[in-house]
Amino acid sequence: MVVQFVGKWILTASENFDEYMKALGVSFATRQMGVMLKPNLVISMDDDGVISLRTESTFKNTEIKFKLNEEFEENTADGRKTKTIITFENGKLIQQQTWDGKKSSLEREIQDGKLITKCIMDDAVAVRTYEKCAS
Repeated sequence: MVVQFVGKWILTASENFDEYMKALGVSFATRQMGVMLKPNLVISMDDDGVISLRTESTFKNTEIKFKLNEEFEENTADGRKTKTIITFENGKLIQQQTWDGKKSSLEREIQDGKLITKCIMDDAVAVRTYEKCAS
């Protein structure tokens, strides 16, 4: 159930995120900023099944709203315009992004009460760990 993802999550650990952003083609300056940020992730769902995924940081806030299994256009925090589809498979929210003949994916799952996000672009894999905020 997607409902287990609903809530406010705080980034507590990030591994290999610079390599992932480099594989995406993100500029050096933006990567430096991205590595330093500790964003919050706010996930909500309305009665019509529309899921909101909002990333909040001191640098930039982004939000996508989507329904599972329906493709939509996404403007990513690093400036890419992607065709994105998010599915729910085996307890994971799987986000597939395509742009300019390239593909990236983000796999989100709950493990031991933490939200683990695996960011994948070619051979570059970053793992970001979020803990649920009490409020």
